[in-house]
Amino acid sequence: MLRIDARSLPWAGLGDSRRVRIGQMAIAIGNPFGFHHSATAGIVSGVGRSLRAGSGRLMDDVIQTDAALNPGNSGGPLVTSRAEVIGVNTATILPAQGLCFAVASNTARFVAARLISDGRIRRSYIGVGGQNVPVRRKAGVALHTTSSSGVLILSVESGSPARRAGLAAGDVIIALGEVAVTGVDDLHRALTADRIGVPSTITILRSGARQQLTVVPEEAKR
Repeated sequence: MLRIDARSLPWAGLGDSRRVRIGQMAIAIGNPFGFHHSATAGIVSGVGRSLRAGSGRLMDDVIQTDAALNPGNSGGPLVTSRAEVIGVNTATILPAQGLCFAVASNTARFVAARLISDGRIRRSYIGVGGQNVPVRRKAGVALHTTSSSGVLILSVESGSPARRAGLAAGDVIIALGEVAVTGVDDLHRALTADRIGVPSTITILRSGARQQLTVVPEEAKR
């Protein structure tokens, strides 16, 4: 976030990325390979995409476009023909052609608001390491769950919220609060800032039985 002490500066407004439609024009602006103030045009190829970040987390609500992006475009705006910013250019898939992605403007607005209020993006964590595993249909019926998969806990951090809640290696997480957990990505999505310090019910499968424990997520360490 930058605070600029100046007057009468031109600025581009953030549009509502929920109103973006496939097929509408998209213009990407940036400095590809050092060529300043370059613009490329294309269309919106997809909305609501998911993209894996370098940290391993899944970024949701990503806009796909075929407006050409290159190194140096990242951080630049993706705009409509009405000059509304609908995304922040962020990635391409190489060596594919025309597969470019931008973080949606509504996500950028949310992040900016949190940076202004908190100085950082806060997330909660419970302190487990795990992997996705299927839940057999017969076992699900017997345990009164419709989950077809969950998160198998492989390790629990010492002194973590999960350890205090009584979670252990071998447990399978299938829900956090009212949110179904079918995999690690679901668990990441559910661990929002709103859960920090708030007791939450975590539903697990343990030794052939369904159990519910109470976990109090903490703020994720930087």
